[in-house]
Order: sequence, then structure tokens, then C-alpha cells
Amino acid sequence: MRRQVLCAAFARGRITFLRRAVAEHARYEGLTGRRLEDFVLAVNEITTNAVLHGGGHGRLRLWSHGELLWCEVSDEGPGLPAGWMGDMRPPAGFDFRGRGLWLTSMVCEHITIVSGPAGTTVTFAAVRE
Repeated sequence: MRRQVLCAAFARGRITFLRRAVAEHARYEGLTGRRLEDFVLAVNEITTNAVLHGGGHGRLRLWSHGELLWCEVSDEGPGLPAGWMGDMRPPAGFDFRGRGLWLTSMVCEHITIVSGPAGTTVTFAAVRE
């Protein structure tokens, strides 16, 4: 059974508050230890991407289904650049930018990215204890 856990709009200046809310809800839903830390890190990376590259704001949804806690982050930006989709190699060099989607794919399950001129939606999950 799919159960909605959290639904929230966010913008610049509200990511820290959102990250704390996600951590609280994820903990309540059974994420602990490293899985909780990784999930919250992924949420932070993807919401930051939405603010920086996706129009300055977005929408986050959390839901539980079976053994997984799911997160969906959507924005209304211009979408990812042509040719980018599917390239989940680690970023080259020592650049501190461009690691959010790759990092999320490393620490979470079932990542999907849907992107086009009307925005980007990133969905991923973590296994609950």
C-alpha cells in the first residue's frame, strides 16, 4: 500500500528546513544510520539542483510503499542539456559542482530522471529497515 508521507513546495532559503523535515519523516518511516544519512544527502543534492538549475523552486513528495521510502523532486526549469540523460559517470577532476545526480545514483535505489523543456523530475528510493 502506498502512503503519502510528506508533500512540500520549496525555494531558495528553505532547503535547510526541508532537509530537516525529510530527516524527521524518514526516521519515523524506519530509515536509520547510514541509509538515513544517504537519503537526506540525496534529497539535499536534488533539491539544491532544482533551485540552482530548475527555476529557483520545486516540489518534493515522500511516500512509503512496501520496504521502500520514495522521494520525488520536481522543478519547472528548462530541463537537462541535450545528450546528458543517462550519463551517470562520476564527474571528472576536482570540480565541486555536477555531482548531485551521480551521488544520488550511488547512495539510493531506483533513480529515475525525466527531463524536458517544462522541467525535471527525479525520483529515488531508500530501503527501510
